[in-house]
Amino acid sequence: MSGRTKKNKTIEVTAGSDRKQSVESEAAVLVGVVFPDQVSQDESLTELQGLAETAGADVVGKLTQRRDQPAGATYLGAGKVEDLAELVEATQADVILFDNELSPAQTRNLEQATGVKVLDRTELILDIFASHAQTYESRLAVELAQLEYSLPRLKRMWTHLSRLKMGIGMRGPGEKQLEVDRRLVEKRIHDLRTELRQIELRKERQVAARRGYMTVSLVGYTNAGKSTLMNYLTEAGVKAQDQLFATLDTRTRRWHLPNWGPVLLSDTVGFIRNLPHRLIASFKATLEEARRANLLLHVADASNPAVFDQISAVNEVLEELEIDAKDALLVLNKTDAVPSSVVDAILRRYPNGIPISAYSGEGIELLSHKVSDALSRTFLDVDVELKVSDGKTMAYLADKGEVLSRRYEDERVIMHCRIAEKYIGRAEEAAIRITPHRVHEAAEHVQAADESPASMEDVA
Repeated sequence: MSGRTKKNKTIEVTAGSDRKQSVESEAAVLVGVVFPDQVSQDESLTELQGLAETAGADVVGKLTQRRDQPAGATYLGAGKVEDLAELVEATQADVILFDNELSPAQTRNLEQATGVKVLDRTELILDIFASHAQTYESRLAVELAQLEYSLPRLKRMWTHLSRLKMGIGMRGPGEKQLEVDRRLVEKRIHDLRTELRQIELRKERQVAARRGYMTVSLVGYTNAGKSTLMNYLTEAGVKAQDQLFATLDTRTRRWHLPNWGPVLLSDTVGFIRNLPHRLIASFKATLEEARRANLLLHVADASNPAVFDQISAVNEVLEELEIDAKDALLVLNKTDAVPSSVVDAILRRYPNGIPISAYSGEGIELLSHKVSDALSRTFLDVDVELKVSDGKTMAYLADKGEVLSRRYEDERVIMHCRIAEKYIGRAEEAAIRITPHRVHEAAEHVQAADESPASMEDVA
């Protein structure tokens, strides 16, 4: 590896890359602009390199710089753009990948200055999602995010062209075509949103149909080991790879939780730092399992040097999705890959973290007990006795909890419910009587009725 350093800027050329291994592989130069409140240059480009390699690119060079704020026209500033052009020429790169989000004008100016294609972080992530989407739903979500990203760029092109004095033979047809393209994109966006909303409603009905089971969802940074953990707990056979965004679709399996009974465990798409907002919105239906789960397991990669930043990034995405994660259990995975001193340092920051290895099984028994305890603390198993005429409270219990059974006696109805403790107050005001159950009784009842061979099949 060879390098040269200038003031406030580092240029690095990666040697030994064989760009002929795949005709689909593109030689890429990585660019990271780091601001005072952001992670280090090394961490920033390490993750960008992982994204680039996941997308199939061959990283041949890197350029990093610290700035107080981006330059308006080209993000890097004129002098630094010249250095970037030199690096592209020296490495014979095909594409420049920015770890920042660029405006359409900045992208265009950089392409003109360097002579190669320029993609920002959002475009790179969208490209990865497009290549990994396996189901109809995930493909729709990716297409929506891609079109929403491209729409303002079409508008900017159309506006720019309309201002040019190019004559009738050039301006008119081009302007008209871009306007047609814009309308086609807007119509497709509308159609995709409508279809994804229908999928979201269907997901809500599917989740509601699972009443009688507690639901646990795995969330976390991409490549934290969620799918590996799900495979260990449920023998699910879910695809698990050491690759960013290997999982884009939610999968749900039954997990026979010791000292509890069967619960439904869902694996969801991984999150990442600066995950594009449009992508979060597009995958709202896919993340319905996490939004409606009784308990979240936040899986973090304890072996990653940026684990603290990754935990914070996941919490920010959950907040944006309006998912209440304050009661989530933090699961510190891959502890077998680091010294105990590293795990101890993480636990000093997060004393309630649960250290495990989804690969070796270390700590899984402790995790199972913690999940059982969390479900027992959070939810009450009660018989609520109401007047038959009190339809409002019946509907409230069905909406906020799980109605496991009901029986009618004279003018009363007795509903056996599992409900979060925070919702029980309103029912107490209207109920004739509320009788608590031992919380595991209902789970044991469900388990006894769930001995069919299909109990381990995908229930998503």
